[in-house]
Amino acid sequence: MPLKTLRFKPGIFRENTRYAAEGGWYDCDKIRFRSGQPEKIGGWQAITYDQFLGVCRSLWPWDLYVGVGTNLKYYILYGAYFDITPLRATTTNTATFAASAGSDVITVTDSLHGCITGDFVTFSGAVSLGGNITAAVLNTNHQVTVIDVNTYTFVASAIANASDIGNGGGAVTAEYELNVGADIQTIIIGWGGGGWGGGGWGTGSSSITSIRLWNAYNFGEDLIYGPKGGGVYYWDSSVGLATRGVNITTLPGATSPPTVANYRMVSDASRFVLVFGTNELGTSTLDPMLIRWSDQESAAVWYPGATNQAGSLRLSHGSEIKAVAQVRQEILVWTDTSLYSLQYLGPPIVWGSQLLADNISIVSDRAWATAAGVTYWMGDGKFYMFDGRTQTLNCDIRLFIFNDFNFDQIEQVFCSTVEEFNEVWWFYCSAGSTTVDRYAIYNYIEKGWYYGTMGRTAWIDDSVVSNKPIAADYNNRLVYHETGIDDNATPTTLPINAYITSSETDIDDGHNFGFIWRILPDITFSGSSASTPSVTMSLYPLQNSGSGYTRGVTPVASTSSNMSVAGSSFASVSRVTTVPIEQFTGQINTRVRGRQLAFSIQSQDIGVQWQLGVPRIDIRQDGRKS
Repeated sequence: MPLKTLRFKPGIFRENTRYAAEGGWYDCDKIRFRSGQPEKIGGWQAITYDQFLGVCRSLWPWDLYVGVGTNLKYYILYGAYFDITPLRATTTNTATFAASAGSDVITVTDSLHGCITGDFVTFSGAVSLGGNITAAVLNTNHQVTVIDVNTYTFVASAIANASDIGNGGGAVTAEYELNVGADIQTIIIGWGGGGWGGGGWGTGSSSITSIRLWNAYNFGEDLIYGPKGGGVYYWDSSVGLATRGVNITTLPGATSPPTVANYRMVSDASRFVLVFGTNELGTSTLDPMLIRWSDQESAAVWYPGATNQAGSLRLSHGSEIKAVAQVRQEILVWTDTSLYSLQYLGPPIVWGSQLLADNISIVSDRAWATAAGVTYWMGDGKFYMFDGRTQTLNCDIRLFIFNDFNFDQIEQVFCSTVEEFNEVWWFYCSAGSTTVDRYAIYNYIEKGWYYGTMGRTAWIDDSVVSNKPIAADYNNRLVYHETGIDDNATPTTLPINAYITSSETDIDDGHNFGFIWRILPDITFSGSSASTPSVTMSLYPLQNSGSGYTRGVTPVASTSSNMSVAGSSFASVSRVTTVPIEQFTGQINTRVRGRQLAFSIQSQDIGVQWQLGVPRIDIRQDGRKS
């Protein structure tokens, strides 16, 4: 028989059986497709090995800054992490301290402090308790554990001794940061779920504890930011990185600004500050379908008047605004049932809305991304795209995603892009996991899908600060992606285990048994840093699509002097080490017999980068036994 090429269609197909996907790929991790061929994805490198506190869900780059919102704090990364978490309250001359000899736990009494366990407070003006608990130990930032409405504790950096009998003096200032938020979504059903009186007698009720989600947008060099369901805050870059943001209600000349909002944005068109899901003028109640905007070029003026353009409108389709995205010439606004376009019209209407689609869904406020002028998002059990009209996006791995998907953690779903490789990435929690551990990728040029495993909590395709994607991981660090070829998220370099496995394909026509006696690899290791990079190529033979794999062989293709068949006594093939593998014809002897086979390539060593070409196998007919 002639040599048979192992050429497969780009993308992964998981909507049917392995055999039904013949001619394609079926399984993968940490690979992508470029020019139709699979290759290992790029590596990642920690921006700094310093760590922030909490789980990061929000990233926003502007100028030379990166805004970092976690469930505990809000930071600005500028060489180091600067804490600009807003304050919710400040008390003066009321907080007192008590220590116990031999313990590092300090008890604070401050009437009606308003804390929840996990909150942060910064003290100033305290004096030494008389021993090891000095003023320097007290006058810093602490995380608290609540005892009751008037008292809480924190762990000090020193252990008290018998001399620590003071109370910190009478001039203590306590600055309380915003209450912290949850790091995972929690659903409570039954007794204790929901508010008092929720549900009928004997029926129970339910409630959802949402994760802490910040959103931010720069107002020139400054920053508008805040947590979902919280206030709107303003950080003034001219004041410096050591200064926290303030509520916009305190800005000079503020007139009727919103006190609560789900989402915040600064428009590219004429620079308005917009809030989505907010309180109406004269009330403090959040209306989840209300949109308000400030006067042009102002973050302070919100009261509509004859001499300004402040205003509001309320959407009618749906029960709450779920997500917002600023795209070319418009702002897309998703409700729980619809998609709207919000456009600047000028006075007197100022901003107007247009219904684009009804009876659609979006799973979370971060489940969308825009690439090459098209907006893509994940809905309930399907994907969508908007390029001027709303369409269902074909997905060849839809069942794979949603059959192994934790719907109780949909708030953790987020989406971004890797424009360099024409990709849209979705991250989500697999079934049974309460942390993000999976991703799915759509390549909008090659129209293909692929997926893998990775723990990330936020992602931006940054073209402002670094020109590289920036992601937050579960090590509480930010990392540059598509940087290097290994995992450098920690000080210890780790390999990236990347593989791809084909569907089951017939050997010749699948009627006769075939005997594969050699494989001619075709692969490039361009970009590798290892002196002898290698991959493992595997052939998995089958008698038929329902028989399961029979004995397979695993040749190792490398730039070393020997190409061996792992775990067998088959002969190795020597070659010149200085010639890249793709520039000559090498071969590996094998002993594989079957009617069908699956092909796999894998790398799991440090310093290896590869792209597969088109390997060939040499087959001899080997009978028609069933």
